[in-house]
Amino acid sequence: MTVSGVESLPNRLPERLTRRADFLAMRGAGRFHAPAFVLQARKRGPDEPDGKAARFGLTITRKVGNAVERNRIRRRLREAVRRIAPGRAAGGFDYVLVARRQALSEAFDAIVAQLAEGLDRTARLGANPRQREPARTKKPARTSKPAAEAGDGAGSSRPTGP
Repeated sequence: MTVSGVESLPNRLPERLTRRADFLAMRGAGRFHAPAFVLQARKRGPDEPDGKAARFGLTITRKVGNAVERNRIRRRLREAVRRIAPGRAAGGFDYVLVARRQALSEAFDAIVAQLAEGLDRTARLGANPRQREPARTKKPARTSKPAAEAGDGAGSSRPTGP
């Protein structure tokens, strides 16, 4: 729906991770590193609750800044999730954003773009963003000549014998 040419966005945030156990389960998950945050992604098992919808959690440590700065970062990241998640987050996945200090100074559009890239990459690689992209063409390996073929030593600067 549009209001005066501006597309309205959903007012609801995606489902949230709230239990400590959910956050601890993310420790072994795949990661996507961005300047403003680290995105951790994990596919939920069939025995876990809420298997259909994507769930998001946010972590901001005290090392990032004081309470005012942490709250500002939290608001920016929540808004980025609210804008991007409905179209990009894969159902059945848990995501945790670990905030970095640069989220304060980073342009909001850049944060949204980084989040979109992270969500796309986790979907493409099956929640293991650390996995390398499909094999690219490799350069031929460098070969070095064995010492015997390198020369007879006549050009050596080291003095020989008496």
